[in-house]
Amino acid sequence: MKQKSKWLVLAAATLLLSSVATGSATAQDCPRGTLDKAYCDWNSDLVADLPLDQSKWVDPSTIIFSYTPVEDPAVYQKVWDGFIKHMAKITGKKVVFFPVQSYAAQYEAMRSGRLHVAGVNTGGNPVAVSCAGFVPFAMMAAKDGSFGYEMEIIVPSDSPIKSPAELKGHKLAFTSPTSNSGFKAPSAILKAEFDLVAKKDFETTFSGKHDNSILGVANKDYEAAAVANSVLKRMIDRKVVDASKIRSIYKSQTFPTTGYGLAHNLHPVVAAKIKQAFFTFKWDGSDLQKEFKKEGRFISISHKHDWNVIRKIDAANGVTYSCK
Repeated sequence: MKQKSKWLVLAAATLLLSSVATGSATAQDCPRGTLDKAYCDWNSDLVADLPLDQSKWVDPSTIIFSYTPVEDPAVYQKVWDGFIKHMAKITGKKVVFFPVQSYAAQYEAMRSGRLHVAGVNTGGNPVAVSCAGFVPFAMMAAKDGSFGYEMEIIVPSDSPIKSPAELKGHKLAFTSPTSNSGFKAPSAILKAEFDLVAKKDFETTFSGKHDNSILGVANKDYEAAAVANSVLKRMIDRKVVDASKIRSIYKSQTFPTTGYGLAHNLHPVVAAKIKQAFFTFKWDGSDLQKEFKKEGRFISISHKHDWNVIRKIDAANGVTYSCK
């Protein structure tokens, strides 16, 4: 049955490509929306489609996987080890964990063909999709299918700042311009709900990562910081940071978490096996379960629908997905 399913996937992909090709459209005039000119979006799902030219399909002997660089990559290499072995078994290929130090480095690695599978941070998904040909298909969730995290603005526990309105005249630490909870969401929320504009009403700095912001607040290097509370909880659970040194002054609505996906030009049979690896992974007793305590499975996602709120936040901030 597995062999039959494999060829059905390939046949369906080939049929789709053939039907599109008969339309005599070229890569130069294909629909793409916000996608870079290197990609096409024939089915209007807002992500890059498999190239029409089969010679551009990639069937790597070694699959390279990376996790979003929110914390120490060395820690997460061990956390993902069991999953990587599972993917290697399902795909029949060698799978290697690639530690990335920045969001930009991760996107560039996929765009250049040096990265095949990745977990991309929430705010970075639209950028990776538009500029790197990233095709997200999965997200971590609890066993009941619930998912998400919130953006929180935190201050040192003994800070006189009690609410976001009191950030006026102070300095707020963001993480990275591509981060949803570390920059985009707080920027939009502070402007819409509290009439506070960065550089006009409060000073800003960029820490580079959520863990840097969290430790910076705990150590009083930062007066305040906007972070993903999922990262904060994991750091507290690992006793990397003392919860008593931090106080939250704002909690947002729930956002989707890290999106897991693959390069748009992977051979469809390889892509199908990679997806199979995600959806057949056994969480119970795994290092992933120990690290992501609330999670218990991977669920399917739609970039078009599940990331709609993130694109709206980007639009509110005047963000465009520049691919330079």
